[in-house]
Amino acid sequence: MATLPALAPWQRRALAQAAAALAEGHFGHATLVVGPARIGKRALAEHLAKRVLCLAPSGDGDACGRCRSCTLFASRSQYDPPETRPDGAPSHPWGHSAHPDLRFVGYEINQKTGKPRAEIVIEQVRALSEAMTLTPRLGGAQVVIVDPADAINWSAFNALLKTLEEPQPGRYLWLLSANPARLPATIRSRCQRLELRLPPADEALQWLATRGHRGELAREALDAARGHPGLADAWASGDGLALRRAVAQDLQVLQRGQAAPAEVAQRWVADGRADERLRHLAELALQEAAGLTDPARTRTLAARFDAANRTRDLLRSTVRADLAVTETLLGWCA
Repeated sequence: MATLPALAPWQRRALAQAAAALAEGHFGHATLVVGPARIGKRALAEHLAKRVLCLAPSGDGDACGRCRSCTLFASRSQYDPPETRPDGAPSHPWGHSAHPDLRFVGYEINQKTGKPRAEIVIEQVRALSEAMTLTPRLGGAQVVIVDPADAINWSAFNALLKTLEEPQPGRYLWLLSANPARLPATIRSRCQRLELRLPPADEALQWLATRGHRGELAREALDAARGHPGLADAWASGDGLALRRAVAQDLQVLQRGQAAPAEVAQRWVADGRADERLRHLAELALQEAAGLTDPARTRTLAARFDAANRTRDLLRSTVRADLAVTETLLGWCA
């Protein structure tokens, strides 16, 4: 049986907020769960779903862990921690749930190519809308989780709008997003908002220690991630920090004229990790700008920061990645 991961302190605070709204009858039909990528939105949504779907909750609303709903919830299919696509989203689609009243919507496999789609399409939204008109199989509630909601394409948003405008009792639609500004205002305005915020540094360091990262490594990772514990954990566990140092070295080589931007760009995109490198590039610009008093230098670094992030967005389009990255790196040679 699959067990839910333990929640970090910042996730527990958000869960308590949602639980209080549920207990008071103020938890709406549609909720936009927002926060940076890797902050734990999906785990929070699953903990909340188990609570909402439980058929025999305890006095404080916690899931009992023993009823038919909780048993089915525990037997849902799960994946190992996902690899990521260039935009930081899971490289595989969601698994199907064994729970009849719990549905996940994410990147599906394109039957023509055999690869995950780059967006959530209208057929998926129509299917979730139809599912939410059905009576819950177990007689309790029904939950649909969409992750990432900002991957829904524009035609699918129009189909989703009808579902948001015609809520059904006991039906919950949760949209998970690291970039809520990409969602149409008509969607955002019809959802309650549940936000996962970055924790204080001391709390983040304590949590990183529970993950096996202590001392200077933990501090370096947390500083590099600008206080984001989930990202710091990922970088400290893998080669994220080494990649950041390599980006800094590439910048030095470029600025000394010892390599051409096109040459570095080709290398950056060759292994599919251009988005990660561009993120580090933007953060290095921000780090260099901290404490500067020279307005001209500050404007230059701000332009480099913006250019790196714009290029990250371009990588999600059909533009040639090496050309887009080359143009960004040219700005560091000036």
